[in-house]
Amino acid sequence: MKTAITISLVPQARQGPFVFHGDLPGSIAKAAALGFDAVEIFPPAADAILRSELRRMLLDHNLQLAAIGTGAGWVVQKLTLTDPDSSARAKAIDFVKGIIDLAGEFSAPAIIGSMQGRHANGETTGNPDADRKQTIDLLTDSISRLAAHAKTNHNTPLLYEPLNRYETNLFNRQINAADWLRLSKIENVRILADLFHMNIEEQDVVASLEQLGSLLGHVHFVDSNRQAPGWGHTDFAPIMAALRRINYTGYLSAECFPIPDTNVAAQQTITRYKELLESRFGVSQDDNLRDSSN
Repeated sequence: MKTAITISLVPQARQGPFVFHGDLPGSIAKAAALGFDAVEIFPPAADAILRSELRRMLLDHNLQLAAIGTGAGWVVQKLTLTDPDSSARAKAIDFVKGIIDLAGEFSAPAIIGSMQGRHANGETTGNPDADRKQTIDLLTDSISRLAAHAKTNHNTPLLYEPLNRYETNLFNRQINAADWLRLSKIENVRILADLFHMNIEEQDVVASLEQLGSLLGHVHFVDSNRQAPGWGHTDFAPIMAALRRINYTGYLSAECFPIPDTNVAAQQTITRYKELLESRFGVSQDDNLRDSSN
C-alpha cells in the first residue's frame, strides 16, 4: 500500500476536506518532504493544470499522481452525470472526459463522487421508485461511457465513490454500489472506499472492504470525523488487516480537513500512515517467519 495526500485548487472548495489548498508547487514540495508517495489533486477543470509543469514537479520530487477528482464539475458548474437534461448531462460527461485525459497522461484514474448527483425522490413524478430507476439508468449510461473512454484511451480504471446519505441518495453502501456495477455489467470501474462515508453508512466497515475484494481501487483513509487518522474514534488495526487480506496494494489517500492547520494535519497523517503500514496487522505467523528467513 502507498500513501497519498490531497491538494485542492478550487477556491469554492476552501472549506472542503483537503489537506492542502492552492499553491500546487508548494503543496507538492511539502508532500514530498513529509514522505508521501503521491498526491491526489482536485482541480477546477482539466485545463487548469499545465501537464508539462505537473510532470516536472512530480519528477523533481519523486512523487506519483494517485488520482484526480472531478467534484469541481458539481461544486463550480453544478453539473451531474444524471441530469435529466441531455445537454447538461453531455457537458458533465465532457467535463469528466477532460479530467480522465489529464489523469490518464500520468497513468492515474479519475474519481466520480459528487458529480453522480441524486434522484428527485418523487418530487418530479410523484413516484420515488421511478425517479430512482430513471436516475440510476442515466448514471449507468454515463459511467459506462466514461469507463470505456478511460480504458480505450489510457488503459486506466474509473473510480466510483459511494457517498453518505447527506450527499447522495443513489448508492451509500459499498456492496450496493458493487452489486450495481456487477449486475449492470459495467466494466473498468473500481470502487473508491471512503472511510468517513463508511463510518456513517456501513454496519461493518471491515466486512464491507472484504466483500469488495478486487473491486476496491482506492481508499480515502481518514478518521471518523474526517480529520487526520488518529484524531477520531476509528479503529484502524482491523481495517489494515482487512486490506492486507484482500491484497490491496493501492493508495491510502488523506482526504481530510486541515485541522488544526495544514502542516499539523499533514504531519499527523503521514506519521499515522507509517505506523500502520509498518505494523503487522493481519499478517500470519507463517508470513513473519518467511520474512525473517529472507
